[in-house]
Amino acid sequence: MLNSSELVFLQLAALAVLALYVAANLGANDVANSMGTSVGSKALTLRQAIIVAGILEFSGAVLFGQGVSQTLATGVVNVDVFSARPQVFLVGMVSVLISCGLWLQIATSRGLPVSSSHAVVGAIAGFSWVAAGIHAVDWRTIGSISLTWLATPFASGVLAALFYSAVKYSILDRPDPLFQMREWIPWLSAALLSVFGIIVLPSIVDTAFVQTGAIAFVYDRLGWNIPVHDIAIAIGGIGAIGLSLNSWKTLELVEKEEVIRKKEEGRSTNTNSPNLPISPSPTLPQDPPPRHCPIEQQMARFQVLSACFVAFAHGSNDVGNAVAPLAAIAYIRRTGSFPSDDFSVPLWILIVGGVGIVIGLAIWGKNVIATVGEKIIQLQPSGGFCAELATATTVLLASRFGFPVSTSHALVGAVVGVGLIKAWKTVRWKTLLSIGSAWLITLPIAGALGASIFSIAQWILAR
Repeated sequence: MLNSSELVFLQLAALAVLALYVAANLGANDVANSMGTSVGSKALTLRQAIIVAGILEFSGAVLFGQGVSQTLATGVVNVDVFSARPQVFLVGMVSVLISCGLWLQIATSRGLPVSSSHAVVGAIAGFSWVAAGIHAVDWRTIGSISLTWLATPFASGVLAALFYSAVKYSILDRPDPLFQMREWIPWLSAALLSVFGIIVLPSIVDTAFVQTGAIAFVYDRLGWNIPVHDIAIAIGGIGAIGLSLNSWKTLELVEKEEVIRKKEEGRSTNTNSPNLPISPSPTLPQDPPPRHCPIEQQMARFQVLSACFVAFAHGSNDVGNAVAPLAAIAYIRRTGSFPSDDFSVPLWILIVGGVGIVIGLAIWGKNVIATVGEKIIQLQPSGGFCAELATATTVLLASRFGFPVSTSHALVGAVVGVGLIKAWKTVRWKTLLSIGSAWLITLPIAGALGASIFSIAQWILAR
């Protein structure tokens, strides 16, 4: 027979596997939020996207995923209702894990980028209503979260439209786009590194230098009192300078290749005899090559970096959707009480979420990537870069304040924002209608699943 400690360990292990399943489905569905536009614009291959996203999704989940996990674990329910009934809350959180995993898997199989935030919040509200009535749900918190869901695509779309308008007017539509690109490289580098540096780097610096005692060690030995924000600014500045120098060097090679290509085209034209006209090819006409190909090659490099930031942002925000229920369950199993206000998510739980996201991304991620990257609008690296930069800005700000926003909403809104500036008639509204419908039904379906699974679990435990 197993003793009590072994039984608790096995129960937590089983629940960790369940959370891993939810995180895997989340990674499979939401990977398009970080890499869909990069694959759609051909800046990255599918295999490269999976490798890059896997590393950065995991890093974001572990280093920056604490705030949203806390919000979802305790902020959606009425604490007064469940504080005296922690075991009921535990069963409810198990129901949340199962219902979210099922719905995300169904949506992923159909290639629909649904919101995992919708699914978790809906499932928590569903089981709470069944468990203790309508007053068990903190409707004020749900209202606040719902407002962020409405604001996210709009804000991200506006940012993407502004970014792309600036790139289009200042670089793409100019007579000498290569010269303009050279002039704008420092500004693009600064914009890219600022988004990451201002919002994310302070927390990473705190983890790497403050919590490890490195700054205290330097102060004790050398007497230097180094502010944390100065370290973050220095790292971001060095990164921006390095990116600019590397981009200038790459652009020089691109310019040389462009000169050689034009010379070869001129020679080829001159060698054609005027007395022997070339007959037209009987094959079907091909699509014209993208405008400003050298510019798009350079923008593809920026897009890869912006995709990396979106992957990090997604891991930091959406890991809470997978591990918040597990964190609450582990707390109740350990203390026998409802999670308190100073409740913190253990590192091993964030690691479980990060690993699950990577597994799902690698196994099932390609379906939703195709929808976001190719079926809304045909993207080039310049548009993809602007969409991802807007998405990263929106999601990282939300993570900073602990709001569980939808990365799906942010990226789809950003892609549409770019499409409206680029050529609004090319936006595939039918695809957007399918995505929007999936967004609307996620909350009620997840709520119904959470309520049903909780009711079944309660019935089984009562027997």
